[in-house]
Amino acid sequence: MSADVMFNESGIPLMAFGTRHFATTTGVPLKSKKISEPKNDDPDTTTAGDITISSWGSSNDFPSTSDITINKVGVLNSGLKFMRNFTIGQGIFPVIVTGYDEKGNEKLEQVDDPKLRAFANSRMVRRYLEKSVRDYFKFGPSFVQLIPNEEGTNLVGINTINAKYCRLGVADKAGVINKCVVSGQWPDTPSERNFKVIDVLDDYDPLADLLRKKNANQIKNKSFIYTIRDSWSNNEYYSCPIWYSSYLAGWVDIALDVPKFLKKAYENQISWKWHVQIPYAFWDKKFPESKYPDTKLRQTAISDYLDAIEENLTSPENANKTIFTFFEVNPVNQKIEEQWIITPLENKLNAEQNLISSAAANSEILFSLMINPNVLGAGMPGGTYAGNQGGSNIREAFLVNIANSWLDCQNLLDPLETFVRFNGGKEDVEWRFKNTILTTLDTGSGTTNTLS
Repeated sequence: MSADVMFNESGIPLMAFGTRHFATTTGVPLKSKKISEPKNDDPDTTTAGDITISSWGSSNDFPSTSDITINKVGVLNSGLKFMRNFTIGQGIFPVIVTGYDEKGNEKLEQVDDPKLRAFANSRMVRRYLEKSVRDYFKFGPSFVQLIPNEEGTNLVGINTINAKYCRLGVADKAGVINKCVVSGQWPDTPSERNFKVIDVLDDYDPLADLLRKKNANQIKNKSFIYTIRDSWSNNEYYSCPIWYSSYLAGWVDIALDVPKFLKKAYENQISWKWHVQIPYAFWDKKFPESKYPDTKLRQTAISDYLDAIEENLTSPENANKTIFTFFEVNPVNQKIEEQWIITPLENKLNAEQNLISSAAANSEILFSLMINPNVLGAGMPGGTYAGNQGGSNIREAFLVNIANSWLDCQNLLDPLETFVRFNGGKEDVEWRFKNTILTTLDTGSGTTNTLS
């Protein structure tokens, strides 16, 4: 077999690379997405013991499939890591808001408490922040575990459980989610020995819920889940991650496919003679799934068929011969359907357009993350996505990122605030992130620090 065929999960060919031609399938397949949307309003369910679980995605595998996709797309992976880094900044500080200046900015006084400073700079807190913001941006929600001492009088640990291993129980009649099932076997249904059930704190006021449990002597030998979500997606169980819109729009697929295309182009020294575009509907009629006992046999038949097409187009003995294709006209809208398009190519395929498409996909993915591409050096020198990559533009874009991260920062600080106040911390003590801001040389320094 000379043709190298890329199939989707349903066995439909997407691209085929021959020695003298390449083929692409046109139109939209019925099932083209590898990542299923995390349904929430009327969730799919599974069970773990006697607990009914809201599935995370139609196959309960949204985190694992999302992680695979993120790791394959460089700009998405680095963009999410960039968001994690600027959100966390240079760590947190306990402060007291003493008032406001004439511009409405907070007047902050750092708290001179050795215990709070040690807590803020501890590996436990740094580890919590890093893992929570990772899951928050990659998958949507984070699952923070608050761990009390043996007596149940104080909290002694805060830990982020990997979101891949967490599933939420279906809400009760009052609409409250009470349980989180933790297992390393998800998306498969775990056996009785391979999952742990942890109570989930009330999302409305987690601190009040925790204090009620303490007064009712319901804390000993238990830990609790504090969920962190961005409510923008309106999903009650598993909020959609920020990058998901660029996936649904197809930009993540483009960012994945263009490098594969270019790699094949260079392997073949860009010497293809023909570009054949074949509609999806053709494969369903020519090779119906019902005729093949499994997908691999169907894929083999399609590959052989594509080899025959290449032989007809490029072999010396078939020179000047004709290839016949057929199409039909839709009687309703009079549009041509299932039409093949065979285009002769010049000696060298111009890959510049594919590079532009790849750069546009990178930009669109960063836009979905609300990151100015220039900050990561992804600005394009001309065209629709052109931008000034000068220092001022990068500094301003970075400041916008920090300003936009305020709500995310507060979501991350809420579990820490609950932790400290449950242990008797003062209510006027608040937490802020420290950020390094790039400045111009005429200020006398290259950077300046600020609390946010």
